[in-house]
Amino acid sequence: MPLEIVHSPVLAREVVDFLNIVPGGIYVDATVGLGGHAKEIVSRIGSDGRIIGIDRDEEALIIASERLSDGRIILTKGKFSDMETIVHRNGISQVDGVIFDIGVSMAQLKNHSRGFSYNSDDRLDMRMDTESRLSAWEVVNTYPEKELGRILHEFGEERFSKKIARAIIDRRKEKRFETCRELSNLVEQVYRKRGRIHPATRTFQALRIEVNRELDELRAGLDASALLLRKGGRLCVISYHSLEDRIVKRCFIENAKNGLFKILTKKPVIPGTKELRSNPSSRSAKLRSAEKL
Repeated sequence: MPLEIVHSPVLAREVVDFLNIVPGGIYVDATVGLGGHAKEIVSRIGSDGRIIGIDRDEEALIIASERLSDGRIILTKGKFSDMETIVHRNGISQVDGVIFDIGVSMAQLKNHSRGFSYNSDDRLDMRMDTESRLSAWEVVNTYPEKELGRILHEFGEERFSKKIARAIIDRRKEKRFETCRELSNLVEQVYRKRGRIHPATRTFQALRIEVNRELDELRAGLDASALLLRKGGRLCVISYHSLEDRIVKRCFIENAKNGLFKILTKKPVIPGTKELRSNPSSRSAKLRSAEKL
């Protein structure tokens, strides 16, 4: 992954505002990535503050460690479901804030060897943790038709889920899928025409979610955050599609009903015109925030 990748953290000013950062506070960046949000937070926590940065992508952690060379930042490999264990392992029982910036990063998409992009001629992969067993190659080449259709429908909200699943099975009888572009071309054939977004977008989203168990991990991370936050601590979650946003919204509402959270965002916060111009990839971002009561 090239170090010169330009990284603009999405909704950075809004995240900092909602976290209400206090000097000496302890914060968890559960998707530290290339370190954009962590860099904004560390500049405000004072000499006694700490950040625990978590990511399951080792390549991202290597870059983050170079960009965030600071003794106040602890970087560690892990999933959302590991968050509580990681925090406790560092001798911390409660934290002042947690930030999630969910989904695939631009660095992962642009590094075609990672197999996330439908424009890639590299092997289908899509693993955020390259040590994980399951990859998109196994899903596309071994899952039965009914399961493929379910994944495309549930995780991609793909209206042609059954047709695409059937086409994958028919193609597999002749030749296995090896590259991202082979699958992308097949989906284009099913669609027959292009719309505003690439026809393979939803299929690739669905496969990525399945490979990385993203929705289950998100639920686990939200549950861990509710346990780890101290009274007055803040939770910020940036999501990029409706499946994620619904999970976050439901979590916030349920915790508010139980008297655990105060919801700070009646409606999700979205990027303004200036940010959209400078960072078009932020266009689908939605930020929700809550405070622990």
